[in-house]
Amino acid sequence: MDLGIRGKVAMVAAGSKGLGRAAALALAAEGCDVSICGRGAEALAKAKAELQALGVSVHTASVDVSKAEDLVRWHAEAESALGPVDILITNTGGPKAAVFADLSDGDWASGVDSTLMNVVRLSRLVLPGMRARRWGRIVHITSLVAKQPYPLLTISSTLRAGLSGLTRTLATETARDGITVNALLPGHVMTDRQIHLAEVKSQAEGITTTEYFHRTAALIPAGRIGDPEEIGAAIAFLCGVPASYITGQSLLVDGGLVQGTF
Repeated sequence: MDLGIRGKVAMVAAGSKGLGRAAALALAAEGCDVSICGRGAEALAKAKAELQALGVSVHTASVDVSKAEDLVRWHAEAESALGPVDILITNTGGPKAAVFADLSDGDWASGVDSTLMNVVRLSRLVLPGMRARRWGRIVHITSLVAKQPYPLLTISSTLRAGLSGLTRTLATETARDGITVNALLPGHVMTDRQIHLAEVKSQAEGITTTEYFHRTAALIPAGRIGDPEEIGAAIAFLCGVPASYITGQSLLVDGGLVQGTF
């Protein structure tokens, strides 16, 4: 399927690894020029080479998404290098994993900056241009805990649910401007974050990470952990012309794990 976004400019947060990298590669495969940010020079350079191999223009920036000034700089650099931003993919590694009793005010404040305010700030930066051109796509990569909270992910569960609310309100505000705003809620996908959580949980349960992954896969109707490329493909579709009538949604991509109807 031709998604009709060849030549569009995309910004992908935390795009050098994991789900951000998968999203950037999927968009580049559709012909989008891509700006990615990250904090590791080696990972950024590797991702840049992979994206350029797909024949598109690529910009990279060293950015801490929890810092407002870094996001302003990244946006300005991306538009200077590639042109006006048509597509925004927000993404972050996730806040501290801990139960409620083990979280400090500092943990909560850090989580808000890295998980919520970066989304607010990036959306604020790109929306005026999208509205002026009457076309735009915003996809927030969040988590299934937005719909099915998990005690060890207290901060994430709280803030991801809030992001679903932001997704809906922004979608309502911008739909008549030709902009869609959606959230993508991944389930268990094999990324560095997933491996970190497996280490935390397996240690708490007194089992190996291999045992943890076997147990987890057994709970998923699809019977396996997801691949980052499957998340990237869903994001690319939401950014495409065929998805122009889909907005305000929080889409689970979890192998059927969350059992709720809505």
